[in-house]
Amino acid sequence: MSNLDVRPKPVVCGGRDEVSAAPVRELLRARETNLGGSTVVRRLLPSLGRRMVGAWCFVDHYGPDDIADEPGMQVAPHPHMGLQTVSWLHAGEVTHRDSLGSELTFGPRELALMTSGRAIAHAEQTPREHAPLLHGAQLWVALPDSHRHTDPAFEHHPDLPVVTGGGVTAKVILGQVDGAVSPGTAYTPIVGADLVVDGAARLPVEPDFEYAVLTMSGTVEVDGVRLEPGSMLYLGCGRRELPLRSDGEAGLMLLGGEPFEEKLVMWWNFVGRTGEEIGRARADWMEGDQFGEVRGYDGDPIPAPALPDVPLKARGRVR
Repeated sequence: MSNLDVRPKPVVCGGRDEVSAAPVRELLRARETNLGGSTVVRRLLPSLGRRMVGAWCFVDHYGPDDIADEPGMQVAPHPHMGLQTVSWLHAGEVTHRDSLGSELTFGPRELALMTSGRAIAHAEQTPREHAPLLHGAQLWVALPDSHRHTDPAFEHHPDLPVVTGGGVTAKVILGQVDGAVSPGTAYTPIVGADLVVDGAARLPVEPDFEYAVLTMSGTVEVDGVRLEPGSMLYLGCGRRELPLRSDGEAGLMLLGGEPFEEKLVMWWNFVGRTGEEIGRARADWMEGDQFGEVRGYDGDPIPAPALPDVPLKARGRVR
């Protein structure tokens, strides 16, 4: 999924300056943006004062949208560098095409995981014949320096491990939960899980990880904080279990990992280390062939926005 801001701002992220070593309850404010077609997303990460959760550096939530008579998601070819994309649906279908030649339509609770490595391009769109509802999340994971120039790759995992106990059911998207390990490739200590809660529950978590939860459906209390769908709560570190409560069935995503120590520059669809690197990637998308060509998409690729006037530096923090 592309960042379709026409004037994207550089975001300096990483390091441990903003990481809470103790449990906190910090509600993140969403910002709405149009993703193309009839899809409007709520951007929850990065946000003011909260740039990352572990290696998770970007979170969009969309739907549930009635697209019975609408085109749904229509995101033209665009580039990525230095990150992984995690596509996660609760309703509907999305067709993924990329410059490796991958073409796949995936559905609810199937992991579509793309590792951009040094460079890849892809497109995402709702199929012409589609279900009436579209609901999901698009997330990015920053790659550490040791792996950010790796070969690009695409993985599809329709069957993921499930853990049930303590009043909660967890499908493991990335990393591991209570000993169950996702088949998705991860490059840092990380966890992503799709949770279903009905009543009171307690989920075991790692005290050295920082966490956040994204509420997908239903109303749920997370560590005593009442959350509506589309809400994201940052929880910090230091917990060994997470108390959850709902009056009926509720769905949410647990995101976490070891705090990401490296300082990054994120601009548009690129995660790099310097402004010069970001500038070279933008120029190559517009004029070169590093990112390859997405075949099978009927339409033009997304042009890169103009670079900002301010220098892009992976130093300090953006406040």
